[in-house]
Amino acid sequence: MSFEVTILGSSSAAPVYNRHPSSQVLNIREKLFLIDCGEGTQIQMMRYKIRHNRIRHIFISHLHGDHYLGLMGLLSTMNLQGRTTELHLYAQAELMDLIETQLRLSNTVLRYNLIFHPTKYYLNEVIMEDDDVTVRTVILNHRIPCTGFVFKEKPKPRKLLISKIQRENIPFEFYNRLKAGEDYKDHSGKIIKNEDLTKPSAEPLSYAYCSDTIFDESIIPSISGVDMLYHESTFMHEHRERAKATYHSTSIQAATIATKANVKKLIIGHFSARYRNLEPMLTEARDMFENTELAIEGSRFTVDEHQLAE
Repeated sequence: MSFEVTILGSSSAAPVYNRHPSSQVLNIREKLFLIDCGEGTQIQMMRYKIRHNRIRHIFISHLHGDHYLGLMGLLSTMNLQGRTTELHLYAQAELMDLIETQLRLSNTVLRYNLIFHPTKYYLNEVIMEDDDVTVRTVILNHRIPCTGFVFKEKPKPRKLLISKIQRENIPFEFYNRLKAGEDYKDHSGKIIKNEDLTKPSAEPLSYAYCSDTIFDESIIPSISGVDMLYHESTFMHEHRERAKATYHSTSIQAATIATKANVKKLIIGHFSARYRNLEPMLTEARDMFENTELAIEGSRFTVDEHQLAE
């Protein structure tokens, strides 16, 4: 089963050569979720062979342009190419005002149903849930209302021990009930315990996306123990006063959050345009939290039940 993050954009407000504004695609069990949508997102999706018609849910953290200005172009392209599948959008309520204004001024009627879900920047809550995943918001501390997102798999069905099941002559139509944890009773009334016929699946995986935020330890309970954490790292630590003034974080501050939250892997991004060489920032973060990676565009970070690897 897939659990993979693809980095489409990793720059902060000003794009630089080879770096675009924030955007990522998260693949959970072959369902694709777009997280933020800065300028150039749809170009990046084509570059890295991500088909936009597979996107069913888009999450926008806040209304600074480097996190949403690519959205209208993407929605328009979907429309021009004949999309009919509904699309769910999660963001602050004001974003829908911007979209409706653009559609009105361009005299555009979308062929697909755009379902808008307003987020509450002051409340951690579940905003999306299906059979495989839940998505919960995280209150972030930025200059304007901003939310992060925690994606968590739901528990997987138990794994069948086929040789034991066949030995007991259990009918195929009962297999799904075994996966759900049910014991089996045969025709004579004998009960065979579920744990003798199945084994547990891997633990559910999780990913936290913490977009623009000043260093704020209040988010730690919301992201504690996740398998992967993306945390903005706009500045190196020597520019921590600049980070504080602009409500951003440094590489060491991101690593501090990862350490205190006991996460398994840290991805840092949202790099200031002042840094062309990002290796010193990576070294700085790794000195505190070893399992740190840079959000280099085109990188794919995969989690499985055995290891964390890029």
